[in-house]
Amino acid sequence: MRDTLHGDPDIVLSRKRKKGLVMRLDTPLCDFGWKAPDFTLKDPNGVTVTLASAMGANGLLITFICNHCPYVKAIADRLSEDAKILISEGINVVAIMSNDYRNYPADSPANMQLFARQHDFPFPYTSVRE
Repeated sequence: MRDTLHGDPDIVLSRKRKKGLVMRLDTPLCDFGWKAPDFTLKDPNGVTVTLASAMGANGLLITFICNHCPYVKAIADRLSEDAKILISEGINVVAIMSNDYRNYPADSPANMQLFARQHDFPFPYTSVRE
């Protein structure tokens, strides 16, 4: 796989390892075509999001993210921009934060709202915790 912004990912990874960073910005393709289980989650404003309500005309991308993760911080703006393109093509996006924010205060509902605004998320950012 090739990282179009930074060249060969293995070379980039080697360079970053020398600097103490070891994350990739491009991940392998997923196994498309499987059916997601139904879900009912709420965003920090209490708005309910279900699989059916989130589904776009051409599909749904479900992401699992959290505010404190260095990887998510590194790709949040790119995720937002890519989501805008997908949404314009009928593929909706939803983000799910599955951490217990009592153990990770940076992932609290208030911080989720702030993170979503900072990165201009065009999609619901939900939590498995209420």
